[in-house]
Amino acid sequence: MTRIVVVEDETHIAHGLRFNFEAEGFDVAVFEAAEPALAQLLTAEDATDLLVLDAMLPGMDGFEMAARLRQANRFLPILMLTALGRPEDVLKGFASGADDYLAKPFDLKILLARVNGLLRRQAWTQKSSAMPPREGLIEFAGNSVDCDVLELRTPSAVHRLTLMELELLRYLIKHQGSAVSRHKILQDVWGLPKDLDTRAIDNFIVRLRRYIESDPTKPRHLLTVRGVGYKFVAEPQP
Repeated sequence: MTRIVVVEDETHIAHGLRFNFEAEGFDVAVFEAAEPALAQLLTAEDATDLLVLDAMLPGMDGFEMAARLRQANRFLPILMLTALGRPEDVLKGFASGADDYLAKPFDLKILLARVNGLLRRQAWTQKSSAMPPREGLIEFAGNSVDCDVLELRTPSAVHRLTLMELELLRYLIKHQGSAVSRHKILQDVWGLPKDLDTRAIDNFIVRLRRYIESDPTKPRHLLTVRGVGYKFVAEPQP
């Protein structure tokens, strides 16, 4: 049975989520705070398939909880619930490792569609991990990006990517050799207003550089174009 963990401190919302998820045939566990939920999700025997996580929680907030899960290499899908759905909150959620977001108040049909979409993608990822190379494989300079299973393989390690990291890297690779502005990335990759004033993209670039650059302080693949944004170079010159 598919297991969903809900972390939500508003009792009426938490009870409503439990009722509707159980009506769909899911096994549901509800927590009102991040700390006990995080402790369970990080145990070796935990078999949770998806996390529905409120952004604003007492104590540790949802952003920090998501970040800690990713730092611990726990890559279950995360649907983050935000009170306002502001672009800044959406980007902060993606930066912390969330796979999708939904603004409160939300429509139940939309919520269930998002949850089922994440579960389908997770099932496909697990199924694809045992398959031979596919069209979703992008290779450059001894590295490979497996878009089907959200993995970046370098000569020294295999890195699990969040969906947002994958989409950003794939976008930059698609436009390799060209300078891409932060505004274009916001609009084309995440569907956010291009005039949004944010440096969140820079944090994503920092993480991607740690994965693919031999020296992240002297990048050769993910270059900064001053005053514009970034440029991807597949085969840098010596």
